[in-house]
Parts: sequence; C-alpha cells; structure tokens
Amino acid sequence: MTTTADAPPLALPAARWQALAAAHAERADAFTAAHRARRQRGERHAIEDFLFEYYPTKPATLRRWHPGVGVALGPDDGTPAPHAGWRWYRTGDDRTVALDVEAFLAERDDTVRFVAGLLAATLDRPAFTGCFGLHEWAMVYREGDDAHRHPLPLRLGGAGTDAVVESHRIRCSHFDAFRFFTPDAVARNTLRPTREDQVALEQPGCLHAGMDVYKWALKLGPAVPGDLLLDCFALARRIRTLDMQASPYDVTSYGLPPVAIETVDGKAEYVRRQREHAVAGNALRRRLLDVCHALARVL
Repeated sequence: MTTTADAPPLALPAARWQALAAAHAERADAFTAAHRARRQRGERHAIEDFLFEYYPTKPATLRRWHPGVGVALGPDDGTPAPHAGWRWYRTGDDRTVALDVEAFLAERDDTVRFVAGLLAATLDRPAFTGCFGLHEWAMVYREGDDAHRHPLPLRLGGAGTDAVVESHRIRCSHFDAFRFFTPDAVARNTLRPTREDQVALEQPGCLHAGMDVYKWALKLGPAVPGDLLLDCFALARRIRTLDMQASPYDVTSYGLPPVAIETVDGKAEYVRRQREHAVAGNALRRRLLDVCHALARVL
C-alpha cells in the first residue's frame, strides 16, 4: 500500500480542537446516558445493549475524540495535546500532534484494504428490500415460547412465529445474521452466506450491513474523525431499533410499536424505513471510503 499522506496536516489551534473535543464528548454522553444508567442498575435492554456487546466497545471509546487523518492538533501554551500519549499518534518538532499514518498502516494495512474493498463493493450494488427482517424470526424458529436470546416475549407466541417463517421466503445475505439461525431455519434460507463471501454478498438494503458501518468506523480507529464515528453509531442505533420493532419480539415495554411484517402495512413500513437507512448507510460508507483513501491508495 502506497501512502498518500505526505502533505503537511492541517493544524488546528488549541482553542478550536478543545471545543470540538468537548462537543464530541457531550454528544457521546447523550447517546450513552441511558445505557450507562441501566448498567449501574444491572438492567438489560435488548436494543441498546446490542450496540455495546455485538460491537464490543465501551461508552468511553465513543467519547474519545479523534481529529482524523490529515489534521494536526496545535499545542496549548506549548503543551502538546493529550493525544500525544495515545496509540498511533506522533508529536512534531513544533509540538503539534497528529496521526502517525505510517505506524497505523504498519499494523492496520490489511484492515484498511478489507474495509475499503467491502465498502466500495456494497456501494456498487442496489439495495435489496424483500427480506422484511425475517432474519430475527429465523433466529427463534421452532424454539418455542421461552428459549430466546432476549428477555422479551414473542409477540405472536412460538407457534405464531413459526407460522410466519413458514409462510415467507427467507433471503438473508449477511453471514453474521445467518450464523444465528436455528438449525431448522438454516435450510429455509435461499442463500448460504459465509465469512469468505461477505464482500461478494454485502448489499446496502441489509439492516445488519447498515449497522456494520459503525463496526468499520471502529476498525479504522483514530483515522476516523469523531463526528463520523458518532454519525455511524447514531445510524446503527436507529437501524437496531427497526430491527427489533420488526422482529418477533414484543418491544412495547420499551415504548415502541411493532412493525408487523406479517401484514401488508407492516411490510410497507419496513421497506420504507429500510430504504431510508440504505441511503443513510451509503452516505456514511462514502465518508469512510474517503478516510481509507486519505490514509493510503488501495492498490
């Protein structure tokens, strides 16, 4: 991989980057306040816990602001920014601090290549909107009324849930959803996604692919500007909400109405929101690709 980060980074004066970092932390804290409060009380939440467990990260990670590749942080009365002590940063002779692109790529070159390739491949495909969120239904197919991944009742009960699965064609293209299908549901999927063919199958209409934009932002680490990371998190949270509203679980205890995908109206609502998320996800994919290209030219 040939780096293209030879130009001097844009230097932000201390007052400017300190204000950006403070605003970022405030926004991150607002996103995670409810999660942190529930964690202190020992309470579970099937929607938001997913964002910190499936994507294993902590609220503290979200609130840590990074300027992104190509931006340097000016000293504060001669004192370098605290980023100087963080991994993959370097301090210049003028005491400005910036991402050390060479050090970052020495460890994350393969990751940058993979993320860039996956994002570009996904952007090149049309959004498929005929899945209706049935991946969540396939994850509880023939499990009965009690043995579920989430501590929520099934909206239609075990038999009613199974009937919905059996009356629909399932076409899940995302391996990290497919791998949680029950054994009886696996054969009902028209595709057999694997980790190896992820790049070949990923498409922007998939809710899990949309949530995973946040994962790719995390994988790119400090190269991603703080506002972009939080934008990816915000989209993942919105998508996860739809994911569970359209699932077989009863989410009314969270103050959310179901999206009853077993009905004509429910399918229409799901597809409308799915398309909106696909557009938003693609916009973030383009911004993440810009990060990859700013880091290096993928050969």
